[in-house]
Amino acid sequence: MRTLVLNAGYEPLAVVSFKRALVLVMNEKATVVERVDGDPVWAAAGTYDRPAVIILTRYVRVPGARRVPVTRRGVLRRDAHRCGYCGKAASTIDHVLPRSRGGKDTWENLVACCLRCNNIKGDRTPQEMMWELRLIPGPPHGSSWTVRGVDKSDPRWEPYLALAA
Repeated sequence: MRTLVLNAGYEPLAVVSFKRALVLVMNEKATVVERVDGDPVWAAAGTYDRPAVIILTRYVRVPGARRVPVTRRGVLRRDAHRCGYCGKAASTIDHVLPRSRGGKDTWENLVACCLRCNNIKGDRTPQEMMWELRLIPGPPHGSSWTVRGVDKSDPRWEPYLALAA
């Protein structure tokens, strides 16, 4: 069981275990916004509602601009595991501008790619191959990318995640 943690301004911050959420509520650092009905937590001092969404009582400043780090897994997920050139199932990633020519590991220069297209393209650009990209690569957006653990979401979280999108 997991709980969505909201900042004091209703900005989604992270997903934590319900135990961690309950500790935050018991220490008066958070308040329960949504609870799981019919599934209380039993303790020596009594029963507590199992939190589904909590909000922090104080605003927490998030360092940085919430940049999503570039990873192979992230590029494949952003492109829905589809090749950026032919649209078939992708298992690798490709540098649009090859690394040997100064291409960087950035969201704008990486696309998901099938093994066949990756081998055929080799050390060339799509323009040299007369290929067109099926999408314009760029950094991913949305709460599912900036909030840790939200990829497997709970229906009770949707209204709060929609605010951040």
